[in-house]
Amino acid sequence: MRIFLRFAVTVAGLGIAVISSDAAGQKPSDPKADKKKPVAAATAPIDVKPIVAKLKSGDEAQIKEALDEARLAGPTGAAAAPAVAEVLTRGLSLPLTQSAVETLGDLESDTGSAALAQYALHRNAKVRRAAVKALTRTKGAAASGALKRALSDGDAVVRGTAASGLGALKAKDAVPDLFTALDHRVNEAAASIGQLCSAEQCEQLAGRLGKIPFDVVTGGLDQVLFRPTADVPDDAKVKIIGRIREQGTIEGNKFLRDVQKRAVAPAASARVRQALDQAVMATAGGAK
Repeated sequence: MRIFLRFAVTVAGLGIAVISSDAAGQKPSDPKADKKKPVAAATAPIDVKPIVAKLKSGDEAQIKEALDEARLAGPTGAAAAPAVAEVLTRGLSLPLTQSAVETLGDLESDTGSAALAQYALHRNAKVRRAAVKALTRTKGAAASGALKRALSDGDAVVRGTAASGLGALKAKDAVPDLFTALDHRVNEAAASIGQLCSAEQCEQLAGRLGKIPFDVVTGGLDQVLFRPTADVPDDAKVKIIGRIREQGTIEGNKFLRDVQKRAVAPAASARVRQALDQAVMATAGGAK
């Protein structure tokens, strides 16, 4: 009887210990607990008043410090974007100008797009490059308008960044401008056209096969073939596959085989997969 009582007490003690452990809540190593905390902290807006005060000070050292702090804050410091845009528009030294432009990009607020659009026309190519890159992150109507203008910039990096940026912004109204840029050797325009084109425009892109380097055109056609059917109907995709098949080249076969490997359901319909299979077989024999 004494042995039984001792055993019962021991078990009860263990039970209390287990209950106490559970009552303490989730363990620090619990992955769910760990995941929830950083996300909440990362998205919480910060108090930008100290940053804004430094920006308005007129002192270059303080302005630099404020820009550094804003860049570190990223989108959580978006409320500082109007003040950064204001100080940028007033005029800064060249190093601070570039820093302010890059800061607006890091803040990712469309309130900075109008100021960035002005600096996308700056005399210094490095500043223009930074401005165009930042505009792809700040977005908005002012951003897409500035990027369309930048397609004809004298600097190749600016033109290429602008072309890629219009695809990232989903600026479908820019497709005609992108075709003009593509025909003027802005190769980055092909991928953006592939992301944005209507069925008819996508076929126009396929019509560039043989006129523009194959890898440039297929950089856009690859985008088309993996867009949802609601965006680009299967009829248009099958026609594009047919155009590549008609080329009968080794590079065409290689491209088709690569697409074939990735075209699994639901990324591609049965009809598109069948067209790919047939095209791969038809182009396997060699090149013209």
